[in-house]
Amino acid sequence: MRRSMLFLPGNTPNMIINGDTLGADSIILDLEDAVSPDEKDSARLLVRSAMMNMGFKGCEVTVRINSIDTCYWMDDLDAIVPLRPDLIMPPKASCADDIKKIDAYITKVEDRCGIPVGTVKLIPLIETALGVENAFHIATASKRVTALFLGGEDLTADLRCKRTKAGNEINYARTRLVCAARAAGIDVYDTPFTDVNDDEGMAADAEYAKSLGFSGKSAIAPRHVRTINEVFSPSLKEIEYAKLVFEAIRLGKEQGKGAVSLRGKMIDKPIVERARQTLEMASQLGIGDDFDE
Repeated sequence: MRRSMLFLPGNTPNMIINGDTLGADSIILDLEDAVSPDEKDSARLLVRSAMMNMGFKGCEVTVRINSIDTCYWMDDLDAIVPLRPDLIMPPKASCADDIKKIDAYITKVEDRCGIPVGTVKLIPLIETALGVENAFHIATASKRVTALFLGGEDLTADLRCKRTKAGNEINYARTRLVCAARAAGIDVYDTPFTDVNDDEGMAADAEYAKSLGFSGKSAIAPRHVRTINEVFSPSLKEIEYAKLVFEAIRLGKEQGKGAVSLRGKMIDKPIVERARQTLEMASQLGIGDDFDE
Protein backbone atom coordinates (compact mmCIF):
# COMPACT_ATOMS: atom_id res chain seq x y z
CA MET A 1 0.00 0.00 0.00
CA ARG A 2 1.54 3.24 -1.15
CA ARG A 3 -0.23 6.46 -0.15
CA SER A 4 2.62 8.81 0.72
CA MET A 5 6.03 9.26 -0.91
CA LEU A 6 8.58 11.39 0.96
CA PHE A 7 11.58 12.97 -0.76
CA LEU A 8 14.85 12.75 1.18
CA PRO A 9 17.93 14.49 -0.26
CA GLY A 10 20.63 11.97 -1.06
CA ASN A 11 23.30 14.10 0.59
CA THR A 12 21.67 14.39 4.05
CA PRO A 13 22.68 11.40 6.20
CA ASN A 14 20.72 12.58 9.25
CA MET A 15 17.46 12.46 7.26
CA ILE A 16 18.23 9.25 5.38
CA ILE A 17 19.08 7.20 8.47
CA ASN A 18 15.69 8.11 9.93
CA GLY A 19 13.82 7.48 6.69
CA ASP A 20 11.84 4.48 7.90
CA THR A 21 10.66 6.28 11.05
CA LEU A 22 8.94 9.18 9.29
CA GLY A 23 5.69 7.36 8.49
CA ALA A 24 5.85 7.46 4.70
CA ASP A 25 4.84 4.41 2.72
CA SER A 26 7.72 5.10 0.34
CA ILE A 27 10.86 7.19 0.79
CA ILE A 28 12.47 8.74 -2.29
CA LEU A 29 16.24 8.94 -1.93
CA ASP A 30 17.02 11.80 -4.25
CA LEU A 31 20.19 11.89 -6.34
CA GLU A 32 18.92 14.56 -8.73
CA ASP A 33 17.59 18.04 -7.89
CA ALA A 34 18.49 17.96 -4.20
CA VAL A 35 22.16 17.26 -4.94
CA SER A 36 24.58 19.74 -6.51
CA PRO A 37 26.87 18.53 -9.32
CA ASP A 38 29.95 18.51 -7.09
CA GLU A 39 28.18 16.23 -4.59
CA LYS A 40 26.76 13.64 -7.00
CA ASP A 41 29.41 11.01 -6.33
CA SER A 42 29.32 11.38 -2.54
CA ALA A 43 25.51 11.34 -2.49
CA ARG A 44 25.47 8.17 -4.57
CA LEU A 45 27.87 6.51 -2.14
CA LEU A 46 25.81 7.67 0.83
CA VAL A 47 22.54 6.35 -0.62
CA ARG A 48 24.17 3.07 -1.56
CA SER A 49 25.62 2.66 1.94
CA ALA A 50 22.28 3.48 3.56
CA MET A 51 20.47 0.93 1.41
CA MET A 52 23.04 -1.72 2.25
CA ASN A 53 23.01 -1.13 6.01
CA MET A 54 19.76 0.50 7.11
CA GLY A 55 17.14 -2.00 6.01
CA PHE A 56 14.35 0.62 5.87
CA LYS A 57 11.75 -1.66 7.43
CA GLY A 58 8.11 -0.89 6.79
CA CYS A 59 8.56 1.41 3.80
CA GLU A 60 9.39 1.18 0.13
CA VAL A 61 12.70 2.50 -1.13
CA THR A 62 12.57 4.59 -4.29
CA VAL A 63 15.67 6.21 -5.77
CA ARG A 64 15.39 9.24 -8.04
CA ILE A 65 18.30 9.05 -10.44
CA ASN A 66 19.65 11.82 -12.64
CA SER A 67 18.06 12.38 -16.04
CA ILE A 68 19.35 10.64 -19.14
CA ASP A 69 20.57 13.91 -20.62
CA THR A 70 23.28 14.02 -17.91
CA CYS A 71 26.49 12.05 -17.44
CA TYR A 72 25.34 10.67 -14.08
CA TRP A 73 22.39 8.37 -14.73
CA MET A 74 24.28 5.21 -15.71
CA ASP A 75 26.57 5.55 -12.70
CA ASP A 76 23.44 5.92 -10.56
CA LEU A 77 21.97 2.70 -11.94
CA ASP A 78 25.26 0.82 -11.68
CA ALA A 79 25.42 1.69 -7.99
CA ILE A 80 21.76 1.31 -7.03
CA VAL A 81 20.19 -1.48 -9.12
CA PRO A 82 22.36 -4.25 -7.59
CA LEU A 83 20.77 -3.39 -4.22
CA ARG A 84 17.29 -4.08 -5.63
CA PRO A 85 15.41 -0.88 -4.76
CA ASP A 86 11.65 -1.14 -5.03
CA LEU A 87 11.49 1.65 -7.58
CA ILE A 88 13.75 3.76 -9.75
CA MET A 89 12.39 7.22 -10.52
CA PRO A 90 13.76 8.62 -13.79
CA PRO A 91 13.16 12.38 -13.93
CA LYS A 92 12.00 14.42 -16.90
CA ALA A 93 10.60 11.39 -18.71
CA SER A 94 9.30 12.84 -21.97
CA CYS A 95 8.67 9.90 -24.30
CA ALA A 96 8.53 6.12 -24.48
CA ASP A 97 12.07 5.94 -25.83
CA ASP A 98 13.38 7.48 -22.59
CA ILE A 99 11.85 4.64 -20.62
CA LYS A 100 13.00 1.98 -23.07
CA LYS A 101 16.57 3.26 -22.84
CA ILE A 102 16.52 3.11 -19.02
CA ASP A 103 14.79 -0.28 -19.09
CA ALA A 104 17.50 -1.68 -21.34
CA TYR A 105 20.29 -0.44 -19.12
CA ILE A 106 18.65 -1.77 -15.95
CA THR A 107 18.28 -5.13 -17.70
CA LYS A 108 22.04 -5.17 -18.35
CA VAL A 109 22.79 -4.43 -14.70
CA GLU A 110 20.31 -7.03 -13.45
CA ASP A 111 21.75 -9.65 -15.79
CA ARG A 112 25.30 -8.80 -14.74
CA CYS A 113 24.37 -9.12 -11.06
CA GLY A 114 22.33 -12.30 -11.40
CA ILE A 115 19.09 -10.49 -10.56
CA PRO A 116 15.94 -11.74 -12.32
CA VAL A 117 15.21 -9.36 -15.18
CA GLY A 118 12.29 -7.07 -14.33
CA THR A 119 12.88 -7.10 -10.58
CA VAL A 120 13.47 -3.35 -10.33
CA LYS A 121 10.40 -1.31 -11.22
CA LEU A 122 10.06 2.21 -12.61
CA ILE A 123 7.99 5.23 -11.63
CA PRO A 124 8.66 7.85 -14.32
CA LEU A 125 8.59 11.47 -13.20
CA ILE A 126 6.56 13.51 -15.67
CA GLU A 127 7.61 17.14 -15.47
CA THR A 128 7.67 18.49 -19.03
CA ALA A 129 4.92 19.49 -21.41
CA LEU A 130 6.06 16.77 -23.82
CA GLY A 131 5.97 14.22 -21.02
CA VAL A 132 2.39 15.15 -20.15
CA GLU A 133 1.30 14.77 -23.76
CA ASN A 134 3.11 11.40 -24.00
CA ALA A 135 1.96 10.13 -20.60
CA PHE A 136 0.14 7.03 -21.84
CA HIS A 137 3.03 6.04 -24.12
CA ILE A 138 5.41 6.42 -21.18
CA ALA A 139 3.11 4.39 -18.93
CA THR A 140 3.03 1.52 -21.41
CA ALA A 141 6.65 1.68 -22.63
CA SER A 142 7.87 -1.05 -20.27
CA LYS A 143 6.47 -3.70 -17.97
CA ARG A 144 8.66 -2.19 -15.30
CA VAL A 145 6.50 0.93 -15.13
CA THR A 146 4.26 0.55 -12.09
CA ALA A 147 3.14 4.17 -11.65
CA LEU A 148 3.42 7.71 -13.00
CA PHE A 149 4.51 10.67 -10.90
CA LEU A 150 3.72 14.33 -11.57
CA GLY A 151 6.40 16.96 -10.99
CA GLY A 152 4.73 20.35 -10.77
CA GLU A 153 7.72 22.62 -10.26
CA ASP A 154 9.71 21.74 -13.38
CA LEU A 155 6.51 21.40 -15.36
CA THR A 156 5.40 24.97 -14.67
CA ALA A 157 8.87 26.20 -15.58
CA ASP A 158 8.54 24.34 -18.88
CA LEU A 159 5.05 25.80 -19.35
CA ARG A 160 6.43 29.28 -18.59
CA CYS A 161 3.86 29.97 -15.91
CA LYS A 162 3.92 30.62 -12.18
CA ARG A 163 3.50 27.75 -9.73
CA THR A 164 0.72 28.65 -7.29
CA LYS A 165 -0.82 27.11 -4.20
CA ALA A 166 -4.17 26.85 -5.93
CA GLY A 167 -2.57 24.77 -8.66
CA ASN A 168 -4.92 25.78 -11.46
CA GLU A 169 -1.96 25.92 -13.81
CA ILE A 170 -1.39 22.13 -13.47
CA ASN A 171 -5.02 20.99 -13.59
CA TYR A 172 -4.72 19.73 -17.15
CA ALA A 173 -1.52 17.83 -16.36
CA ARG A 174 -3.07 16.27 -13.27
CA THR A 175 -6.12 14.96 -15.07
CA ARG A 176 -4.08 13.89 -18.10
CA LEU A 177 -1.74 11.80 -15.93
CA VAL A 178 -4.59 10.20 -14.00
CA CYS A 179 -6.33 9.19 -17.22
CA ALA A 180 -3.11 7.86 -18.76
CA ALA A 181 -2.18 5.85 -15.68
CA ARG A 182 -5.63 4.36 -15.20
CA ALA A 183 -5.85 3.49 -18.90
CA ALA A 184 -2.52 1.69 -18.52
CA GLY A 185 -3.69 -0.07 -15.35
CA ILE A 186 -1.09 1.50 -13.04
CA ASP A 187 -0.98 3.93 -10.11
CA VAL A 188 -0.38 7.68 -10.26
CA TYR A 189 1.10 10.08 -7.68
CA ASP A 190 0.63 13.79 -7.22
CA THR A 191 3.29 16.47 -6.97
CA PRO A 192 4.33 17.79 -3.53
CA PHE A 193 2.70 20.78 -1.92
CA THR A 194 5.74 22.96 -1.48
CA ASP A 195 4.72 25.34 1.34
CA VAL A 196 5.94 23.30 4.29
CA ASN A 197 4.31 25.66 6.81
CA ASP A 198 0.79 25.63 5.34
CA ASP A 199 -0.74 22.48 6.81
CA GLU A 200 -4.31 23.43 5.90
CA GLY A 201 -3.35 24.20 2.33
CA MET A 202 -1.50 20.90 2.05
CA ALA A 203 -4.49 18.96 3.37
CA ALA A 204 -6.82 20.66 0.89
CA ASP A 205 -4.39 19.96 -1.94
CA ALA A 206 -4.23 16.29 -0.96
CA GLU A 207 -8.03 16.07 -0.82
CA TYR A 208 -8.23 17.61 -4.28
CA ALA A 209 -5.65 15.18 -5.66
CA LYS A 210 -7.63 12.26 -4.23
CA SER A 211 -10.82 13.60 -5.80
CA LEU A 212 -9.12 13.54 -9.22
CA GLY A 213 -8.17 9.88 -8.85
CA PHE A 214 -4.57 10.00 -7.69
CA SER A 215 -3.37 6.93 -5.78
CA GLY A 216 -1.39 9.04 -3.34
CA LYS A 217 0.71 12.15 -2.95
CA SER A 218 4.34 13.02 -2.41
CA ALA A 219 5.84 15.32 0.19
CA ILE A 220 9.05 17.21 0.77
CA ALA A 221 8.35 17.73 4.49
CA PRO A 222 7.97 14.86 6.98
CA ARG A 223 5.28 16.86 8.80
CA HIS A 224 2.97 16.41 5.79
CA VAL A 225 3.17 12.62 5.70
CA ARG A 226 0.59 11.91 8.38
CA THR A 227 -2.05 14.08 6.74
CA ILE A 228 -1.42 12.53 3.33
CA ASN A 229 -1.80 9.05 4.80
CA GLU A 230 -5.06 10.05 6.45
CA VAL A 231 -6.47 11.60 3.27
CA PHE A 232 -5.62 8.60 1.11
CA SER A 233 -6.88 6.04 3.62
CA PRO A 234 -10.56 5.08 3.67
CA SER A 235 -12.50 6.68 6.52
CA LEU A 236 -14.55 4.61 8.92
CA LYS A 237 -17.66 6.07 7.29
CA GLU A 238 -16.48 4.94 3.85
CA ILE A 239 -15.66 1.47 5.17
CA GLU A 240 -19.08 1.07 6.79
CA TYR A 241 -20.84 2.18 3.62
CA ALA A 242 -18.80 -0.26 1.54
CA LYS A 243 -19.82 -3.07 3.88
CA LEU A 244 -23.46 -2.06 3.53
CA VAL A 245 -23.13 -2.23 -0.26
CA PHE A 246 -21.99 -5.84 -0.17
CA GLU A 247 -24.54 -6.72 2.51
CA ALA A 248 -27.30 -5.27 0.30
CA ILE A 249 -26.04 -7.32 -2.64
CA ARG A 250 -26.01 -10.47 -0.52
CA LEU A 251 -29.56 -9.90 0.68
CA GLY A 252 -30.69 -9.11 -2.85
CA LYS A 253 -29.33 -12.42 -4.11
CA GLU A 254 -31.01 -14.30 -1.28
CA GLN A 255 -34.30 -12.65 -2.17
CA GLY A 256 -33.84 -13.25 -5.88
CA LYS A 257 -33.81 -9.58 -6.75
CA GLY A 258 -32.34 -8.54 -10.09
CA ALA A 259 -31.76 -4.97 -8.93
CA VAL A 260 -30.66 -3.82 -5.49
CA SER A 261 -30.84 -0.38 -3.90
CA LEU A 262 -29.27 1.15 -0.82
CA ARG A 263 -30.53 4.32 0.82
CA GLY A 264 -32.76 4.96 -2.16
CA LYS A 265 -29.98 4.62 -4.73
CA MET A 266 -29.49 1.75 -7.15
CA ILE A 267 -26.29 -0.20 -6.59
CA ASP A 268 -24.66 -0.38 -9.99
CA LYS A 269 -21.29 -1.72 -11.07
CA PRO A 270 -19.26 1.47 -10.37
CA ILE A 271 -20.61 1.64 -6.80
CA VAL A 272 -19.70 -2.00 -6.23
CA GLU A 273 -16.21 -1.47 -7.64
CA ARG A 274 -15.59 1.55 -5.40
CA ALA A 275 -16.84 -0.43 -2.39
CA ARG A 276 -14.52 -3.28 -3.28
CA GLN A 277 -11.54 -0.92 -3.56
CA THR A 278 -12.39 0.63 -0.18
CA LEU A 279 -12.58 -2.70 1.62
CA GLU A 280 -9.45 -4.06 -0.03
CA MET A 281 -7.50 -0.95 0.99
CA ALA A 282 -8.87 -1.08 4.53
CA SER A 283 -7.82 -4.71 4.78
CA GLN A 284 -4.30 -3.94 3.57
CA LEU A 285 -3.98 -1.09 6.07
CA GLY A 286 -5.27 -3.23 8.92
CA ILE A 287 -8.23 -0.98 9.62
CA GLY A 288 -10.87 -3.41 8.43
CA ASP A 289 -11.63 -7.10 8.25
CA ASP A 290 -9.96 -9.28 5.65
CA PHE A 291 -11.96 -8.70 2.50
CA ASP A 292 -13.44 -11.79 0.90
CA GLU A 293 -16.23 -11.02 -1.51
